[in-house]
Amino acid sequence: MKFNRIIIIAAICLAFVASAFAQDEAKTPTYVGSGKCKMCHKGEKNGNIWETWLETPHAKAMSKLDPAKGEDKNPECLACHTTGYGAGGYDAMAEMMGAEDLGGVGCESCHGPGSEYKSKKVMESREASIAAGLWIPDENTCKKCHNEKSPTFKGFNYEEAYAKIVHHLPPKAEGGAAEGE
Repeated sequence: MKFNRIIIIAAICLAFVASAFAQDEAKTPTYVGSGKCKMCHKGEKNGNIWETWLETPHAKAMSKLDPAKGEDKNPECLACHTTGYGAGGYDAMAEMMGAEDLGGVGCESCHGPGSEYKSKKVMESREASIAAGLWIPDENTCKKCHNEKSPTFKGFNYEEAYAKIVHHLPPKAEGGAAEGE
């Protein structure tokens, strides 16, 4: 009888520890692909953010790589022409699976891995989104790729570049201010 209690207590403790590890692991943001962002950031009522991105060179960044030169397999090229390369995003496995949501410079290239902030509930609050891993991009975010290491670099003017990609959520219907970029 005493032995059974010890086993039950040990099982409960193990379950608790496993649950704690699972919760910690779930809080580490992972890349989910731009398609997850599209669900809430598409259409006029949502600021046409998805449609704006589709028209940018960022959305088409993979197509700029020359397969004949091996650029589509070169880690130095993929680091800037895909989303999350080498950090849990685009990789060889994703490529084999047709990673359309990670090929190109997608939402998470600038805003960080979205698994923890992608839900509507979290995204309704700028503070909650940031706490859940949303990055607010700045000039340094852009300069991770737009720099002298790029073979096509011809200088980078942050203000001009930002003006071409800026996107905002529209003001809330209740008169609240627009949040995010």
